[in-house]
Order: sequence, then structure tokens, then C-alpha cells
Amino acid sequence: MTQSAAEVIHAYYAAFNANDLERFLTLLSEDIVHDINQGDRETGRAAFASFMRRMGRCYRERIVDSVVFSEPTGKRVAAEFTVLGEYIASEEGLPPARGQRYRIAGGSFFEVRDGKIARVTNYYNVQDWLRQARAG
Repeated sequence: MTQSAAEVIHAYYAAFNANDLERFLTLLSEDIVHDINQGDRETGRAAFASFMRRMGRCYRERIVDSVVFSEPTGKRVAAEFTVLGEYIASEEGLPPARGQRYRIAGGSFFEVRDGKIARVTNYYNVQDWLRQARAG
């Protein structure tokens, strides 16, 4: 029995919250397209893994209050959520990390193909995050 597209997305966020990178990566197609919030587009599971390792080094995050929406064919899925995080290691071009805690709204759009995530596009308010990081 295959998972629905919405179930795949729920599993994606569950693996993220568990900090289980191995499980997280199994949910992605080999040719995953990742549109980084206000950034570049990367392609491939290896590139996504590298991105996630960097994020894990700089941020401790948890996704809460998620709502997942799927269109009738199940190929395209959207999620709305809140990110609860802590900025734990400085990232180039951003304010210095001092353990600042933040809470930001976010959203993601997905394409699911053959039970795997083939594209993810993430959005959140960078200016809100910067305000919180500078104030923290």
C-alpha cells in the first residue's frame, strides 16, 4: 500500500522534527528540486542533504501547527506551519548567533511523484526572522 501525498509530507515533517536526516532523505526523489527561501534552486538529494546538514549546524528548529493541503490528483501539496527555532551557530551574512529563539510562519509547496517528494519550495518572512535574531 502506497502512502498518499499528504502522508508523505506529514512523514517529511515528522522526520525533520525528529532530526532524523536519514529517514528525511528517503522521502526525497533522487532528482529533488529544492527552491530555497529567497535563494537559489538546488537539484539532487546530495545537494539537499548538504543544505540540511548546514541548517542543522546553524539552527535548531521544530515545525508545529502544520496543516497540509492536497489537490485532487495528489501530485501537488502545500503546507502551512510555524517554525520554532533557535539560532545556534552564525551563518555568513547574517547576524551573529547567540542562541536567539524565534517563531516564524512558513509555507511550502511540494510535487510528489511515485511516493517521493520531487520538488519543495519554501517560504517564510526573512525580515521577521532578522528582526527576531537582532533583538534576541
